[in-house]
This record gives sequence, C-alpha cells and structure tokens, in this order.
Amino acid sequence: MIKALLLWFLAYLLGSVPVGVLVAEWFNGNDPRTLGSGNIGATNVARTAGKKAGLITLCGDCLKGLLAVLIARFFGAGDGITALAGLIAFMGHLYPVFLGFKGGKGVATALGVLLALAPGATFIGIILFAAVTACSRFVSLGSIAAAATIPLFICQLGSNWKIVYSAMIMAAFIIYRHRDNILRLCQGEESRLF
Repeated sequence: MIKALLLWFLAYLLGSVPVGVLVAEWFNGNDPRTLGSGNIGATNVARTAGKKAGLITLCGDCLKGLLAVLIARFFGAGDGITALAGLIAFMGHLYPVFLGFKGGKGVATALGVLLALAPGATFIGIILFAAVTACSRFVSLGSIAAAATIPLFICQLGSNWKIVYSAMIMAAFIIYRHRDNILRLCQGEESRLF
C-alpha cells in the first residue's frame, strides 16, 4: 500500500507541473493565465505565445499523463493502481499544487494517460478529434467529442473496467471544464483555431 501511495503522490506532482506557464514564460515572458482565455493549455499558449510554444505545451502535458502510467507499470502496479495513477496525474493538471489548485482543462494530460492505458481506443479518439476540429475549426468541440466517446471506444475494444471508469471520470471533468466553451459554442461566440 505504501508503494501505491508513493506512486499516486508522484503522479499528482507530475500532473501539477505547469508546462504551459513555463513554456509561455520561456518563449515570450508572459503568463498565459493573464492572456487570451486564461487557460494554461496548449491552445491558449499557441494563441498567446506562438504555435511552437503551443506544440511544446501539448507534448509536455501529454507526457505528464503518459509518465504517470509508465512509472506505475515499471514498478509492477496492477491495472487498478496504474489507472488511478493516471487519473491522479490528470487531477494534478486540473488542480495543481504549484498554481494554487487552478489548472487547465486536462485534455492533453488525459491523452497521455489514455495512450498508455488504452492506445487503440485513444487513436480512434484522436482521429475523431482531428476530424471534428478540422471540420468545425473549434478545438473545444473536438476535445469534447473525443472525451465523450473514448470511454465508449475503450468498452468496445474490451478493456479492463478500471480503465473504463478512469476514462469516464476524465471525460466528465473535461466536459465540465469546457462548460464556458459549450456556452460560447451555443451562442456562436467561440474562437476558431487560428
């Protein structure tokens, strides 16, 4: 049990690393929390610090979730402990200790977690995200569509129920964190990608 607690603590710290803030400050000295949408994620960093900064943020946030799962697996954790480590890293991104528990929306971190836990279903979700985003030019709509459907894809591909539950919880938080985007989409006021 001590090993599991240490893994979960490490996962939370990994998830709490504010990649978007660090990258944006390195690129242009600005804090993304004070610009654009105020979000620390890749989309806002790309809009406020440039596409390269956005891409680095996307990769860094994704890596946090991926590493949390891979570290748990490296230490021989079972599916339940590993899935929970991924979920905790995701929650660390949403509620990071380093930013006063005010973080991002969690899409990229969830992507990293799910790439490690259920790669097949996640690749289908990535294709759906790309298709919805390309057609609508709304990153938020693509993110919501992918988050909502990946748990279904995981079920269809017959994954462990612990992974399915973790994916469902992450999906619920991602959709909730996009509530302002959903309102702007309904009102026709959402910003399009570039």
